Amino acid sequence: MNLGTFSLSLAVKDIAASRAFYEKLTFRVMDGNQDEGWLIMQSGDTKIGLFQGMFDQNLLTFHPSNVRSIQVHLKQQGVALIQEAEAGDGPAHITLADPDGNPILFDQIPADYVPSSSEVGEDA
Repeated sequence: MNLGTFSLSLAVKDIAASRAFYEKLTFRVMDGNQDEGWLIMQSGDTKIGLFQGMFDQNLLTFHPSNVRSIQVHLKQQGVALIQEAEAGDGPAHITLADPDGNPILFDQIPADYVPSSSEVGEDA
């Protein structure tokens, strides 16, 4: 089972302040829209997501190529899912929590997704 790429999604109170802070740590915006309250930032191989008003707490995020196969595997293993993916074959997500209540998101995005220049530009 391939979990896909990993990032940490951070629930932030002030996305502009968080962006400025992480830029000092050499992170650069690679996707998102600051006006919509979300940015994906990267430094080397490390990715983080900044989300204002979208999540109650920080969460682990994986981007698999097939979230539904992961859902089947997890259910077979007796893992309780908080939110299941709908039937189909396109983008979808599932959420669960580890034994300590830490939220985990599996978010399948389209394989051919490329951020538009308007999303990544200086206004991001």
